[in-house]
Amino acid sequence: MKNTTFRVPPGPRLDLSRFDPGFTGRFREPAAAERKIGDDCATLAQLQDKFLAQESRALLLVFQGMDGAGKDGTIKHVMSSVDPQGCTVAAFKQPTPEDLRHDYLWRFVRRLPERGKIGIFNRSYYEEVLHTRVHPEELKKQKLPPTTGEGRNAIWRRRFREISALERHLTSNGTIILKFFLHISKGKQRERLIERTTLPEKRWKFSPHDLAERRYWGAYMRAYEEALGATSTRWAPWHVIPANHRWFSALSVAEIVVATLRRLGLRYPAGKPEERRAMAKARRALERERK
Repeated sequence: MKNTTFRVPPGPRLDLSRFDPGFTGRFREPAAAERKIGDDCATLAQLQDKFLAQESRALLLVFQGMDGAGKDGTIKHVMSSVDPQGCTVAAFKQPTPEDLRHDYLWRFVRRLPERGKIGIFNRSYYEEVLHTRVHPEELKKQKLPPTTGEGRNAIWRRRFREISALERHLTSNGTIILKFFLHISKGKQRERLIERTTLPEKRWKFSPHDLAERRYWGAYMRAYEEALGATSTRWAPWHVIPANHRWFSALSVAEIVVATLRRLGLRYPAGKPEERRAMAKARRALERERK
């Protein structure tokens, strides 16, 4: 499977109906996929070690999706083998009063990964053109300055430009950005929400808010279509990941992340001449010690 299969081309609007949430490619059962995921996770661990050692770039993985799309599970599955010292995860909820006293990007910029680290955003600044767009009353809490002469949708188009500009700035300064929209069908979401009301290991995830948001399904799909089309760029592409099968979501994300890191040609740093001389001196001293 080519890792460009799910990549979103830039455009004014994406048609999500052209993406099948139940797609599994050549895989017809979880067992074969799990073997492939295991191989990719082992490779990811090796690549991450070199990535951390180099400390020249950062990697930001952005996950978005409707409730029940499997963001938590996909992150847990794909990142199961990485070194926790080289990975950070930020799960964003409703903004705090402090967050609301700053611009809408502030709380997300504070959690960006440093060089050498893999940063994971479970939801992200895209909530400000998705959730906030579906619920425009949330804008009142942000205490934005008054504007004149702007059309109804001007704020969203402006935020698309601002987000793309931020991502361009980050990539120009060494951050690689991969964005994943976990695309689940409305019927499959219903099944997973029912699971949350019945299975003991899922009940802690249940919130009446999930059911309330389900009523806005159509509005969310339209918001996603416009946001993904407007902000999928060469430097920060979106990928629409079929999410009706949890194992296929993990398979697809792992494959894309591994392919991206492989293209970097990662190597362990050789060290500066003076560092190599110091290490050689230390080795000779250690070898002369009595056992």
